[in-house]
Amino acid sequence: MDIYHGWFNLKPGVRDMDFVDAFTKYMDRLEAEGVIEGWRLMRKKLGLAPSHLGEFHFMIEVTDLTQLDSAFDWVATRAEPIESDHYGVNSLVQNIEFALYRDFPDPVREQGEERF
Repeated sequence: MDIYHGWFNLKPGVRDMDFVDAFTKYMDRLEAEGVIEGWRLMRKKLGLAPSHLGEFHFMIEVTDLTQLDSAFDWVATRAEPIESDHYGVNSLVQNIEFALYRDFPDPVREQGEERF
């Protein structure tokens, strides 16, 4: 499983639950279309996170990079209905940082022949 992460803040004046509604609509559509496996949205608690990371954090689970690429391709069409959902989220956030992680060890990992 690969996990796509994003950390961000809401733009000034954006209500947190308005963002939650928009993000849920977007993620639910991606999941219903089968281009992601699942997602989570989290908010910093008690300020316990590095200061450069945003107030909010999302995680999107995909089976592999092929599935993630399929999601990117669909969103990149900029066609409806996904364009409105994508805009509905992007227009509300700022200072976003991304990362891509994978489960470890990889399911295909063999041991005993590594050179480093």
